[in-house]
Amino acid sequence: MLRLLIVAVVAPGAGVFAVRVIDQTSRAPAKAMAAEPARAPANSRSLVIRRNDSGHFAVDARVDGRRLAFMVDTGASQITIRAGDAARLGFHPSQREYSARTSTANGEGGAAVVELHSVEVGDIVVSDLRALVVPDNALNVNLLGMSFLSRVRWTHERGKLTIEQ
Repeated sequence: MLRLLIVAVVAPGAGVFAVRVIDQTSRAPAKAMAAEPARAPANSRSLVIRRNDSGHFAVDARVDGRRLAFMVDTGASQITIRAGDAARLGFHPSQREYSARTSTANGEGGAAVVELHSVEVGDIVVSDLRALVVPDNALNVNLLGMSFLSRVRWTHERGKLTIEQ
């Protein structure tokens, strides 16, 4: 009975603490960190990205020739771009084009599907990619998701993310 009482008191407190930590880290802006070239075979390109101060892997990429900041997100199915940044790329989806349904930790929402000609991260270039445009209030940062990552090799070890092509 004493163990049950202890669990009943401790569990809600731990849950509140976890929610606060997650909320604080999701509000912190992702700062892009400089990526460094890694040693790789002569026929491949490689990039090593270190965690930023908030524990995320942030990169500066060139999307269709324009620079955008991204957070690398292996949990995101697609590259996801905030509407303001998408407008800089020339994408201006109408309200009715936000018909793709999204489900994230922030809840459900709508997104517009766009096609990107190229995404460059360092020397790594991936062409013809699907991406989602979401309202600016849906995300704090653009996400470099699996539509990019599935077309390269990547590993995570000791606080470093290595991407190879």
